[in-house]
Amino acid sequence: MGTIRLALIGAGGIGRAHLHAAAETPGVSICAIADPNPAARAIADAFGKKLYPDHRALLDAEQPDGVIIATPNALHVPVALDCVSRGVPVLVEKPVADTMEAARLLLDAARKAGVPVLVGHHRRHNRIIRRARRLVQEGALGRLVAVSALALFLKPDGYFDVAWRKSAAGGPVLINLIHEIDMLRFVCGEIVSVGAATSNEVRRFAVEDTASIILRLENGALATVILSDTAASPWSWDVASGESSTLYKTNADSHFLCGTEGSLTLPSLTLWRYPGARGWGQPILAESMAVAPGNPYAEQLRHFAAVIRREEAPLTSADDGSRTLAATLAVKRAAGSGEIVTLAG
Repeated sequence: MGTIRLALIGAGGIGRAHLHAAAETPGVSICAIADPNPAARAIADAFGKKLYPDHRALLDAEQPDGVIIATPNALHVPVALDCVSRGVPVLVEKPVADTMEAARLLLDAARKAGVPVLVGHHRRHNRIIRRARRLVQEGALGRLVAVSALALFLKPDGYFDVAWRKSAAGGPVLINLIHEIDMLRFVCGEIVSVGAATSNEVRRFAVEDTASIILRLENGALATVILSDTAASPWSWDVASGESSTLYKTNADSHFLCGTEGSLTLPSLTLWRYPGARGWGQPILAESMAVAPGNPYAEQLRHFAAVIRREEAPLTSADDGSRTLAATLAVKRAAGSGEIVTLAG
């Protein structure tokens, strides 16, 4: 194959991130956009792309090599199934589906058709995250014992003008926490049980605005995540990492990985270890493990093109994305029941 022609289904905020990433990814182009929202016309014109009001019409007319699905969560699987039935590989934005039943439908259809599905957990393509994963796997922290993640940010009121974001299919657990769940799985290991409490006391929407989560990992480590989209705070990956050019970069750390031999803070990639005698009364020194900056969305599109060419297997397959979804949905179950939810192996 020469240049990989991709279609974009959904021209919202994440769709625009893919448009910008494609512009800096060699060997990839977005040939057209499908979105029924009248506001999509201005976006398509700004990027010089054809616009279709319906994704099926786009698929029939353009016959793209692959499709990026950046629709509201509930539409991920219906649109993906239409693509898979035509033999077109898909990059489905997270979450892979809004229910486990829908995720299994897509997984089964893709397996039967032999069509690759890549789930858009873009943080796995971030050089900081990949470096952190290597440090953990290589034993730089010793035995991992505790992880703490802060996902505390303030979404402006206008964000909720999109109605589905206030519904049970939206909310920070499915929209934002799922990133933390996948990041923990990728860097620290599989999750075996989940406990949680949620609140909607600030915004009073049908869905939560704040959550506190405790996770037990397969390797015995415990992890906590504090999440809120109502908090005036510098402590979240999105604002600390500089991944998005539209957000103010705070340079604060938001993730803390602690082991028996050392600890790692992210996104600064600062490794803390004892240079000599060990113990809380001894000096502990910091070492920067920083990596060169890069655009994880661009790397994800490069990888998607390689998946389409059958040169690489999906870094986050439909099965893998379904495991992240299962752990994220378990947060809602645990919060609703007040009990610890054990995940299937």
